[in-house]
Amino acid sequence: MSVNIKEAGQKQTEFLRQAFEQNKLAHSYLFVDANEIQALNTAYWLACLFNCSGSKKPDGTCQNCRQIISGNHPDVLLVKPEDKQTLGIDQVRILKEELAKSPVQSSVRFFFINEAQKLTLPAANALLNLLEEPIAPVVTILITNNTDQILPTIRSRTQIINFTNNDKENGKSAELLANGFSPSEVSELEDTTKLDKDTKYFYQEMIEHNSLALVSAHQLAEIARSKSEQNYILFLLKKWAQEELENNHQDDGARMLKYLLEVDKMQYSNVSFRNLLDYLALQWKR
Repeated sequence: MSVNIKEAGQKQTEFLRQAFEQNKLAHSYLFVDANEIQALNTAYWLACLFNCSGSKKPDGTCQNCRQIISGNHPDVLLVKPEDKQTLGIDQVRILKEELAKSPVQSSVRFFFINEAQKLTLPAANALLNLLEEPIAPVVTILITNNTDQILPTIRSRTQIINFTNNDKENGKSAELLANGFSPSEVSELEDTTKLDKDTKYFYQEMIEHNSLALVSAHQLAEIARSKSEQNYILFLLKKWAQEELENNHQDDGARMLKYLLEVDKMQYSNVSFRNLLDYLALQWKR
């Protein structure tokens, strides 16, 4: 995405400007934004504010600001998922290597980690060490659309700034963004009418201990080819199981969530999507 510091969050920039002027900037922040765009613009706005050489900071037009916005400033580093699925430990190691370097053009370096909810557990633990013991003048900003997917130990070491009240997304898109889907994944899920219907049949067949659930599992696996569609099906199953709990069908809801937790573990072990659905269907036949 292209950076536009004019589209930074108004309330958030006012807060950050005050902290900057009082020399009270935190060394690490967690920006929470449903679609992550405004938060990323605000992160770049802060780096520009710190480095702007213009009279009205940040003007976005001085040489330093232009370098930062274009991604060419040596003291501003953006880390993001390269394969759109995870942020791995190798990418966090880059930050560790950068921490050993002194600022080139500024007195402080800025590290931005976009889609931080995609950090793998090893990467999150490695990042935790960097947040606990910053060995250089650096401001680290993690950007996420789902705080629940950020390790509590990381959350406790960051100052959280929320953007969700500024977000204009609504309906299903907002719900998906708030549950860990990236904007690109949401855009792939344009018309989910058939997925919704077939997944609902699959869910009901499992709850009813219907042997057709295994057939439905195979059919779902055939039509859900993309990772976005597969994650969407699992999201629906978790959503409906949670609704069971809230509607006093606690046995069914708790059992479904238990199996879905196992599915999450299997998914991280690269078990095929068809086998994940087969596992669910077979558990409910017992």
